Amino acid sequence: MTPEALSILQLHLLTALQTAPDETRRLFHGRGRCWPGLEQLTVDWLQGVVLVSLFKAPDAEQLAALKALLLEVAQSPAWQASGAHTLVLQHRYTLQSDTEWLVGEAIDEWTLTEGGLRYRVDLGRKQNNGLFLDMRYGRDWVRANAEGKRVLNLFAYTCGFSVAAIEGGAEHVVNLDMSRAALSRGRDNHRLNGHDMTRVTFLGHELFKSWGKVKSTGPYDLVIIDPPSFQKGSFLLTKDYQRVVRRLPELLSENGTVLACMNDPSLGSDFLIDGVTRDAPGLRFEQRLENPPEFPDADAECGLKALVFRQGI
Repeated sequence: MTPEALSILQLHLLTALQTAPDETRRLFHGRGRCWPGLEQLTVDWLQGVVLVSLFKAPDAEQLAALKALLLEVAQSPAWQASGAHTLVLQHRYTLQSDTEWLVGEAIDEWTLTEGGLRYRVDLGRKQNNGLFLDMRYGRDWVRANAEGKRVLNLFAYTCGFSVAAIEGGAEHVVNLDMSRAALSRGRDNHRLNGHDMTRVTFLGHELFKSWGKVKSTGPYDLVIIDPPSFQKGSFLLTKDYQRVVRRLPELLSENGTVLACMNDPSLGSDFLIDGVTRDAPGLRFEQRLENPPEFPDADAECGLKALVFRQGI
């Protein structure tokens, strides 16, 4: 982080805070490699909380300069006008993702709004807060395409897709994730939005040991696959994604749809398109969803890939 790079960051933040969003948004996305020297830094607007995430350790001088800049921003008229009250610096490169509260008191839980829907997130305790902001258009697409459908949400995490699907009129959603704590937060998210919990099922299981249970509640009109790139002991994207794809024909209804997602910068869309064509030949690629404009990337194939496949077209 050179002085020039930090000056660019400061300008971006002051400009963004002058017209702070009504809902949660990313304010600065250095990970897209559009601003040299800032590739390991992101800034998110969490509706009063400004979360700065560092993904690689800077040297002591750079870190001191970054903190000084952030504190200067927190004294600016733009900060005051935005209604911001808390400034958080998260060191994502440490084992515990150590968090520093630079301005304001520590907050354990916070409620965000996206598309009029509410989501509870964790601050300062976990690597990820519970809502991936780059998937906003994916949740919008599910909401717009879920009416009357039975939905299977694999690797559901905190059930953002499920919340969107029920809000969009889904008949029923089955959420599967091996983390029962994440699914518990998913229940919170549904309740926050006043949803009928009889239309939502939560399965706290490891997918590859639970095919029978998943299949028994099908077939599904929409299957969502949004796995981690790597989860120790349970999922390796380059090997295990295809194990999921091979099962799609027995999970889908006659005209079923799949939203297949992947956020590994080393793999492009062809990884998913070729894999589905080979292992689920009844499915045809329909479209790739755009990513939100606040997530620019020097190479679109390195960013989030959210691809729609449809059976019987």
